Amino acid sequence: MSSYCESAPTQPVHQYYHDHEYGFPVDRDDVLFERFALEIFQAGLSWEIVLKKRAETFKAFNRFRVSRVASYGDDDVERLLGNAGIIRNRLKIRAIIHNARVIQSWGKNGFKTWLDANHAMNRGDWTRLFKNTFKFTGGEIVNELLMSTGYLPGAHEETCPIYTKIADLNPPWMQVPPSVFDQ
Repeated sequence: MSSYCESAPTQPVHQYYHDHEYGFPVDRDDVLFERFALEIFQAGLSWEIVLKKRAETFKAFNRFRVSRVASYGDDDVERLLGNAGIIRNRLKIRAIIHNARVIQSWGKNGFKTWLDANHAMNRGDWTRLFKNTFKFTGGEIVNELLMSTGYLPGAHEETCPIYTKIADLNPPWMQVPPSVFDQ
C-alpha cells in the first residue's frame, strides 16, 4: 500500500489538497471549522468522497462561517439533509452545528486560539480534550484534523517535497519538543 504522499499526486481529486492544504498551518477559524466538519463527514467514508463533495458542502454550510452555522435550526438541518451534493447524515450535521455553537461561545478567542492554547499535547490528550468539548469526535477524526492543520506531525513523509514547504512555515507541531508526541 502506498502512502498518501506517493498516491495523491497521481490522483486529480487528491493532488491539490495534498500539495496545498494537508499539513499546512491554518490561521482562520472558518478554515479550521471547515476541516473539522470535513473530518466528521469522512467518518466511515473515503476521503475521496469528501473531497468530491467539498465545494457543495462549503456552499451548503455558508462557507463554514462559525456564527452562521451556529445559528442553524431544524429547517437548516432539513435543508442540508435534502441536498444530494453533500454527505447527508443527520448525526453528523447536528454535531457540526453543535460544534459551531461551542466555538461561537468562546467569543473573540475562537477555534484557533483554543487550539494554540492546547497545542503542546500528544494525540491521546488531544482526543480526550476534543471528546470533552465537541460532539462526534474520536481518535481518527481528531488526529486527521490536527495533522491536516499543522498541530500534529505526520501529514507528510520527510522525503515528500511538501514536507519542506510546511517545515519552512514552522507549524505548531514543530514548536514543541518531539518527546511530547511519544507519550
